[in-house]
Amino acid sequence: MADNTTLHAAFAGQIHAALDALEAKGVLPAGLPRHAVTLEAPRDPSHGDLATNAAMVLAKGAATNPRALAEALVAELAALPLVAEASIAGPGFINLRLADAAWLGELGAIAALGADYGRSTLGAGTTVNVEYVSANPTGPMHMGHCRGAVVGDALAALLEFAGHKVVREYYVNDAGAQVAVLARSAHVRYREALGQAVGEIPEGLYPGEYLIPVGQALAAEFGDRYAAAPEGEWLGLFQARAVAAMLVMIRDDLALLGIHHDLFSSEAELQARGKPEEAEAWLRAQDLVYDGLLEAPKGKMPEDWEPVALPLFRSTRFGDDQDRPIKKSDGSWTYFGADLAYHYQKAQSADALVDIWGADHAGTVKRIKAAVAAMTARDGAAKPFEVKLVQMVQLLRDGEPVKMSKRSGNFVTLREVVEEVGKDVVRFTMLTRKPEAQMDFDFAHVVEASKDNPVFYLQYAHARICSTLRKGAAEGFAPADGALHRLGAEELELVKLAAQFPRLVESAAVAREPHRVAFFLGDLAAAFHSYWNLGNDRVEKRFIVAQDAELTGARLFLATQIGQVIRNGLALLGVVAVEEM
Repeated sequence: MADNTTLHAAFAGQIHAALDALEAKGVLPAGLPRHAVTLEAPRDPSHGDLATNAAMVLAKGAATNPRALAEALVAELAALPLVAEASIAGPGFINLRLADAAWLGELGAIAALGADYGRSTLGAGTTVNVEYVSANPTGPMHMGHCRGAVVGDALAALLEFAGHKVVREYYVNDAGAQVAVLARSAHVRYREALGQAVGEIPEGLYPGEYLIPVGQALAAEFGDRYAAAPEGEWLGLFQARAVAAMLVMIRDDLALLGIHHDLFSSEAELQARGKPEEAEAWLRAQDLVYDGLLEAPKGKMPEDWEPVALPLFRSTRFGDDQDRPIKKSDGSWTYFGADLAYHYQKAQSADALVDIWGADHAGTVKRIKAAVAAMTARDGAAKPFEVKLVQMVQLLRDGEPVKMSKRSGNFVTLREVVEEVGKDVVRFTMLTRKPEAQMDFDFAHVVEASKDNPVFYLQYAHARICSTLRKGAAEGFAPADGALHRLGAEELELVKLAAQFPRLVESAAVAREPHRVAFFLGDLAAAFHSYWNLGNDRVEKRFIVAQDAELTGARLFLATQIGQVIRNGLALLGVVAVEEM
């Protein structure tokens, strides 16, 4: 294994080389597709270090039974110098147990690749559009937006690391009724800035103090020109100014989390260019949109409900329970109608699409996926499109719900949270659970110096490594790879876990699940702390053994590479690895 080739990549190559050899011997017919062949770490470490399903998935094409093919493949693999044992499990799975030299070589690969350890070419340069946050531009970011923002940003970084080109996009919903409410709210603050007594903010408007500077800017720009003017004279103007101001605020808030989008796409601009009309015309030509009566609402019928003919998308063809309107009765576009045109626009410059949505939008996933499949298939095969749902976060302080924020009016702002506990704590905590699971964010717990706090436990592992390296240097020791053979079974278990990182990156990227990286880092930190604790009871297991410079150098080299893997994983999550605590 070359110093700059990861163990997983090297053995994946060896599997295919063994299959090539079987083809040359006539055991396998030439040209069998191998895309389903996998190489993974077994769930039960007692089964071995690596496992492949090659015999299982190729046996049918080879007109043989899996176990017979597995026996032929095991004979090839057992001859490899870094394979200590190759065995068959069950109907034809192959387990490999590797020689210690394979794991020691992986330490060299980590050292050689450094910050690039785990980087993959899996994506082959294909472009993935990741849309995340996309909050209505009506105020500052709040913690309801935070989790989706972090998940989306970490996913974008993960996909890039796995070899994709990534477009980070924010969809600005600036064409709906909420931005008209924003403009009216800004007008109240505008009159207030002119010295008028506005009293309590009227019901239905945005009460937050964040609009005070917007009103002051409007007053400075326009004086009292629109103070008593009819709404029709100022609504569009104030709407544009207020949305622009909100986007500046949103960008600033997201920057606190280290989040920067490549593209901000405007719904209003999309509609002004007639894109929804183009989408409707094409869908009608495919008989996917028709004029029909909207079904009556389920449950208790509203007294004012009347059947109305609307353009409906045939979402029932794609598993929805009823066809969905793309326009309202007043002729304006429904959110769904504009959204399907927006997704088609995105697909023009991407090979795949991923949306990060709040879980409250779960009911619309099926229909928008159907619409995107229909729209993107017009250019050939439908573009892959996934929606990842993210549950809300409940804010607590010592177990008690957090009160609302005065500045925002009715929610706790992202800025307030980041300024209290820090960017890295917020980002990592948001990824410590699967996004579809409910999450509590307790201000007291996330900064607690305890092993029960995953943020602290992981950062402490890296800080311990840095502290050990500093102490070693002070005592005249340096990391060295000349005697790695001195590392024992406990040390090699750490290497085996760290060596899963490259494959973990690929599997997390394919699944679009960046939280897997956080889970992996938690396991790696726990394993490191467990090894560290051995030295508390057994002096010979400490990283620095004063009377044995050779062993100390090897263990410091091990610690250095574990630290590198932790840094690489944290970088994907947008978290800085601290060097002291």
